Amino acid sequence: MAKQILIKPIISEKSEYLSGDFNQYSFVVNKKANKVEIGKAIAEMYNVKVASVNTMVMPKKARSRNTKSGVLKGSISSYKKAIVKLASGEEIDFFGDI
Repeated sequence: MAKQILIKPIISEKSEYLSGDFNQYSFVVNKKANKVEIGKAIAEMYNVKVASVNTMVMPKKARSRNTKSGVLKGSISSYKKAIVKLASGEEIDFFGDI
């Protein structure tokens, strides 16, 4: 069974800045995927040429929220993030169908 490599793109102010000025795009990826697999998956899914892939594992974060019954403590689980630099002239349009 093949693992799902790309989970979702990251859409934030920082990722929009990177995509506009530096031609870099951010994705949440499978924790067991390596850089070569990530590059091939993005090239296949978006029909672009990938120049480089940087990965990082984001640690889990503790969160608490106040409710009527008191403070609930929990955490946001850790995930692997990939920042993909595309070759010059290439572009990924996430909002093209809207």
